Amino acid sequence: MTKRDTNNTQSEEEVNFDLSLRPSRWEDYVGQEKVKTNLKLIIDAAKGRNESCDHILFYGPPGLGKTTLAYLIGKQMGANIKSTSGPALEKTGDVAALLTNLEPNEILFIDEAHRVNTMVEEILYPAMESRKLHLVVGKGPSARTFSLDLPPFTIIAATTKANLLSAPLRSRFGATFRLDYYTPQDLADIIARSARLLNVKVEPKALEKLAEAARFTPRTANRLLKRARDYAQVYLGNTINEEAVAKTLALMEIDSLGLDSTDRELLRAIIDKFNGGPVGLKSLGAALNEEPGTIEDVYEPFLMKLGLLQRTPAGRVATALAYEALGLAKKEGLL
Repeated sequence: MTKRDTNNTQSEEEVNFDLSLRPSRWEDYVGQEKVKTNLKLIIDAAKGRNESCDHILFYGPPGLGKTTLAYLIGKQMGANIKSTSGPALEKTGDVAALLTNLEPNEILFIDEAHRVNTMVEEILYPAMESRKLHLVVGKGPSARTFSLDLPPFTIIAATTKANLLSAPLRSRFGATFRLDYYTPQDLADIIARSARLLNVKVEPKALEKLAEAARFTPRTANRLLKRARDYAQVYLGNTINEEAVAKTLALMEIDSLGLDSTDRELLRAIIDKFNGGPVGLKSLGAALNEEPGTIEDVYEPFLMKLGLLQRTPAGRVATALAYEALGLAKKEGLL
């Protein structure tokens, strides 16, 4: 089974590619209209009062633009952004060093916030609530506590697993936004914009096919565009047409629904090994030689969005649409 990177880690080339396509204005950011409307209000109000922005939490599946929104907020506020991630904040000294080096109205962006450990969270609570940094110096009877005042600052956190954030930490964010999957039309607009920036021509039908196979995710849409551009450059003279998209998807083993080989293998395991389900998550993980958490967090959300998989109290069940997508005969009484 081909394993998708569960930490959503990107190569340096992919990071640079994404950065080159990252919107720098609200007008360039496609989709998430409700989130953008609320963010504009928060930012305009903070700028009108000459204050730092409220602490903000973004959550949702990977690749939907949480980091992009954080940097866009920084640009709109005219504030510098310092970036870190939950796993990097191992000790209280790590977060203390970051906070004490913040300039007034700067933004601290924390990616993978659900992986911040408990000791670090204890330092963040008073920092976010009252801009105080409480430190303990020494050990035992000679230990003493002192507080440092922090300048006005904003923490923007992003996570794919909001349920793993502690309640005290979640409550200290002034605004929390969930980013949802994108519509095919939004993805088509994103691909068209990216194609203009990359100076590559995409025919309308090809644009539509790329959007349909992009798993409702801008990051995936841009990655498919990049691969189709490579094929078109080598074989078709730098114009992406339906043939280029079809060949690209075939090379990547992606079908018209956006299912890759891993998605299909998961559905086939439920159908062939467990008679279509229901099957427990641990049993499914054992059958696929995959971690249950990976199945639950990485593969299932997209399959459920397409209506190919359902979670029931008894376990996971492949729907009639899953049989149809795999070209298998439907079974009686399927969901």
